[in-house]
Amino acid sequence: MKKWLVPLIIVGVITYALYSWAVGFNNTAVEYQENAKTKWSNVESSYQRRNDLIGNLVKTVQGAADFEKSTLTDVINARAKATSVNINAGDLTPEKMAQFQQAQQGLTGALSKLLVSVERYPDIKANKNFLELQSQLEGTENRIKVARDRFNESTNIYNKHIKKFPGSILAGIFNFDEMNRYKSDAGSEKAPNVDFKF
Repeated sequence: MKKWLVPLIIVGVITYALYSWAVGFNNTAVEYQENAKTKWSNVESSYQRRNDLIGNLVKTVQGAADFEKSTLTDVINARAKATSVNINAGDLTPEKMAQFQQAQQGLTGALSKLLVSVERYPDIKANKNFLELQSQLEGTENRIKVARDRFNESTNIYNKHIKKFPGSILAGIFNFDEMNRYKSDAGSEKAPNVDFKF
């Protein structure tokens, strides 16, 4: 074998190894990123289910003519605000996620007020449709929590992949940025003050 051929073979092998490493990193990062985006879509889908159920719940409660109109109006307005806030899964900035979370938190508060108000109306509490919708809503709240947890787990896998050395070098070259996790609402780390005075 000619002496000048050996360095070319070594360079070729090293180039191929680097190329294979870069392609493998890139493809894995794309896969993890897309998985995290899908998980975010599942979070939105769960919230959409809740919004759909709330619409049905409001219609059921509206059937009670003497029910508090202001409470229903608050729920309807909060639902409209919550459904107007959409986030592109490819652009999950902390600001946009906070805006989304704030809208959902407003809806949660209005819905809680509605469910507490219903306690004063035995006809509504006994309504089969209301009870079924209330049960579905409880299940949907659990689905939302599971979807948020799965999104955070998926985001964590992606973020670790792009932050570990030497992959972090390629992440910068290929423009893979850190994804934001879903964070709890401000103040949720404090236990709620429950007052049973009626």
